[in-house]
Amino acid sequence: MQNHPHAAGARRISVLGAGAWGTAVAMALAQRHDVLLWGRNSAAMHEMAAARDNLHYLPGHPFPPGLSVGADFDAALAHGSDLLIAACPVAGLRPLLEQLKGRPIPNIVWLCKGFEYGTGLLPHQIMREVLGDSVPSGALSGPSFAQEVAHGLPCALTIASSSAALRDCVVAAMHGGNVRVYSSADLVGVEVGGAVKNVLAIATGVADGLGLGLNARAALITRGLAEITRLGSALGGQVETFMGLTGMGDLILTCTGDLSRNRRVGLGLAQGKALDTIVGELGHVAEGVPCAKAVRELAARLGVDMPITNAVAGVLFDGDQPQALVAKLLARDPRAEAGFPN
Repeated sequence: MQNHPHAAGARRISVLGAGAWGTAVAMALAQRHDVLLWGRNSAAMHEMAAARDNLHYLPGHPFPPGLSVGADFDAALAHGSDLLIAACPVAGLRPLLEQLKGRPIPNIVWLCKGFEYGTGLLPHQIMREVLGDSVPSGALSGPSFAQEVAHGLPCALTIASSSAALRDCVVAAMHGGNVRVYSSADLVGVEVGGAVKNVLAIATGVADGLGLGLNARAALITRGLAEITRLGSALGGQVETFMGLTGMGDLILTCTGDLSRNRRVGLGLAQGKALDTIVGELGHVAEGVPCAKAVRELAARLGVDMPITNAVAGVLFDGDQPQALVAKLLARDPRAEAGFPN
């Protein structure tokens, strides 16, 4: 590990998960703090330490001096005495939290966006099931591509938590330079926006891949925001949250940005590629794929109308053709979707 002198007020932070987004967040934090990036693959972490670059998930972005890397989980927990950041997919959150049981935990924040398949739980509900309510915790979310953050380009994020102290801790640690961090107490709204936008990005990728034009893209994004708002409100989220960074902002970025993995899934489907082929070519997790199935089932249980999500799930899991997604949506009676937002 490398040591790096930091200014007064520097914190000791560990990022648990060395994928692209976890690495980018660790790099941003290491400009001002003492940060350890942990990954479970010891060979990969050794390679990363030698290269000072995440050659597999985020190549071409050299690590700052304040960033250490390692595969020793106990050392990572000991290092993160001020803040732990869980940078795993939703499917990996429960196993990671199980590893933390019985250990002293200061504050913990997760970066994943989605619903847990099989339970339909949001990340904060998984956290509550595994570790209870005693640990200050929250979700860090918003429109953010890892490559741009690692490159030092500006972005704005939101930390959502019921703990004002945890929100203040994260804002103090992350806000500054090219990263703005806002604060929200609406944890449900922030998590729903971050989850469902990935499904809608697949839909937008399909439409763009079929050459349906910019008018269709704008319609999908807008009606997608209506779906996020309907589901989020049914789960207790606040409507104004869905108009902010973690709703509309993240939706626009993921549906239109060429760096979006979920958009690329939709583009691949429109080209007639098999889902397994598309995911293999990505080399990264596309959270919208498992999320589509989980959201479809959750919406059905709650009686929430989500036609775009249902159409995406049909293409992904039921053998529907991408063209059928479009035909199904165009054939709907718009009077059935009256209300805000329209």
